[in-house]
Amino acid sequence: MTALSDLDDLEFFAAVARSPSLTAAAREWGVTLSAVSKRLTRLEERLAAQLVRRSTRRLSLTEAGELYAAGARGLLQDRSDLEERVSRSSGRLRGSIALHSTMGLGRHHIAPLLREFTDAHPDIAVELTLSEHAFNIAGSGYDAAIRVGPPPDARLRLRRLHPNRRIVCAAPSYLEARGTPRSLADLADHNCLVIKENDADFGVWRFGTGPGDETAVRVSGDMAGNDGEVIVGWCLEGRGLMLRSAWHALPLIRSGRLVQVLPQVPTPPADVFAVTDATAFLPRRTRALLDHLAHGLAARLAEE
Repeated sequence: MTALSDLDDLEFFAAVARSPSLTAAAREWGVTLSAVSKRLTRLEERLAAQLVRRSTRRLSLTEAGELYAAGARGLLQDRSDLEERVSRSSGRLRGSIALHSTMGLGRHHIAPLLREFTDAHPDIAVELTLSEHAFNIAGSGYDAAIRVGPPPDARLRLRRLHPNRRIVCAAPSYLEARGTPRSLADLADHNCLVIKENDADFGVWRFGTGPGDETAVRVSGDMAGNDGEVIVGWCLEGRGLMLRSAWHALPLIRSGRLVQVLPQVPTPPADVFAVTDATAFLPRRTRALLDHLAHGLAARLAEE
């Protein structure tokens, strides 16, 4: 993220408005909570309006804050569009890109690819926010959001960055101790590590090619959690089977740390998508970044 001192008031408040709390905003900028609070107070004094209801735990905008945040996003988008059109003749990509991604995919793949992109385009600044919380990208201030599986809102603009599916796997030590499942029915005799996410029926693993060809298998085990990294850690320790996205599992399978189980049974697609606001202008720099992510994910996750 750009340094706090380098932001104008519109950029500053747009960033504050999309943060979950003032503490989180301060952490993103690498400054103290006091520094963010003082900057916000100066802005409120200049506007003679309270913009934020103060809380270190949860950020809440006043009616004036909502109005200012919406206007700031619009003005910043207009400025970005103008600068994009003016600079297009130079051939160089320049400007800023705000990207939202799910936690695990963002850490493992999106962040390294963003580093490559900014190395290749030194006039580009990127801001990456990682979160598992669903949000509406329209009017959010983000240029794109990266997610696994298509969003429910068909009015959004989608671009598939990479095909993805979920894979059943286990550590070699677990399979040596408990045996290898040969059919879906065998899952009833195994300890299954369950991840609770996205309000899904987390006790059910789904197999097949998708709607119209799907088999739901209820599984159980002695360990469950809401974080994919935790589930993968337990799986690597030999605690049980897991059903995890190929983007996470394939590198571990290739290294020999995990073994794919039931490879003959297909699982429904859970592709990696970029989501953008269908009503917003998509700058050339954002299109170039999405191209880079698509090519990079293909290179990192190509199935052998």
